[in-house]
Amino acid sequence: MVYETNCTEITQDKWRELMKYGRKCSYRLLAARIKRELPELYHALALQFYNPYAEQCRQTPTHYILVHSAIEYFIRKQ
Repeated sequence: MVYETNCTEITQDKWRELMKYGRKCSYRLLAARIKRELPELYHALALQFYNPYAEQCRQTPTHYILVHSAIEYFIRKQ
């Protein structure tokens, strides 16, 4: 996994492209994987605490999309 960008740093067209083919994914499993593979991001976002946006997390064929504090974080799958 590689943190790529978030929705505040890209254009609307790029956002649409990254969100294309998105489907729900488990926040719990995604947070655990981020903790294991990207611990600095896990701690920077304080993912150990309650996230009211957890149900909005998604994945596409190329990215995981973590929604936290109403910001979408795009993490490239590898």
